Amino acid sequence: QVQPVESGGGLVQAGDSLRLSCTASSPVFSNYAIGWFRQDQGKDREFVASISGTGVTIVLADAVKGRFTISRDNAKNTVYLQMNDLKPDNTGVYYCQRRHSSGVEYWGQGTQVTVSS
Repeated sequence: QVQPVESGGGLVQAGDSLRLSCTASSPVFSNYAIGWFRQDQGKDREFVASISGTGVTIVLADAVKGRFTISRDNAKNTVYLQMNDLKPDNTGVYYCQRRHSSGVEYWGQGTQVTVSS
């Protein structure tokens, strides 16, 4: 499956944790960097976190540093976004992006995260 598939979203309370997963199969999973983006209703999609194909390079948006971590298990073709101490501002649809160094990219359908106060 070329398009990534997200899972793990849900409805939680402020302060709770969630772990999102992004999985894909072909082409070779480790050849693609993975990014997570969030989009709230009526707003632009915004960057949350990314991880390189090898897992060596990680980038986190300032707003989530210290609360979110991103990791990958290439043997399982999966990238994880661990979200701790969630806040209402983290509400939105979370999308996974696969990106090759050539510029080719694929997007998933998204998973909804709702954080109540």
